[in-house]
Amino acid sequence: MKKLIAFDLDGTLAPSKSTLPKRMAELLNKLLENFEVCIISGGKYQLFQKQVLTQITDDPQLLKRLHLMPTSGTRYYSYDMKNREWKLEYAEDFTPEQRKKIIKALEEGLEHAGLKQSKTYGDIIEDRGSQITVSVFGQEIIDALGDEGLRIKEEWDPDNSKKHKLRETVAPKIPEFQVRVGGLTGVDVTKPGIDKAYGMEKLMATTGLEKKDILYIGDRIVEGGNDYAVYKMGIECISVRNWEDTAYATEGIVKAIQQ
Repeated sequence: MKKLIAFDLDGTLAPSKSTLPKRMAELLNKLLENFEVCIISGGKYQLFQKQVLTQITDDPQLLKRLHLMPTSGTRYYSYDMKNREWKLEYAEDFTPEQRKKIIKALEEGLEHAGLKQSKTYGDIIEDRGSQITVSVFGQEIIDALGDEGLRIKEEWDPDNSKKHKLRETVAPKIPEFQVRVGGLTGVDVTKPGIDKAYGMEKLMATTGLEKKDILYIGDRIVEGGNDYAVYKMGIECISVRNWEDTAYATEGIVKAIQQ
């Protein structure tokens, strides 16, 4: 019997940069009644607040079972029952010099890979403290265009070849850092050795759980995908295509509990 269910966010629990669908929010609430739950994603903490925390239960007894790991596990938040707030447990932040070097490499990489877009929405490069992310259409395309923005993102690079080209262009410029294919339209940069597997190791150390106690659900459990590190470390995984697949799998878990 698993004790913790871990999820990716964008493409797994919700469409990119979008709030949890009602069905998925209700299922997360049910999971929290019986399991520890972790959400680990390349997105920043503010997106977790917008996409997840505004949609699910506000019951402190349930929230204490929820673990939030933004920026690919380079940050970890747990719920502080005493103060009724989310507490930052750790952050693997860059120094100012490191940030400057990474941002320059990403700017040059977009140019050299021929992927710079003429029309963008919001910041193309976002400094998330412990992760720096480039999104070729900008971070606010969905806020600006809604469903059309999501369609543009989903159709831009269906086989991931453009993102891999960008990663391969950027990585040699900053070999001391880790450059990974991120979401639908970009790449993420972190300190070396820090990925979702690192986050899972930190989580296990905090909770006392072992690999066998965890089930991970994600939409990029393929070589080069940002969920693949969890699979490689030996945690049982379920690969999904979208949030609807995740809801179906989660309903199966909930029904198994109720039997």
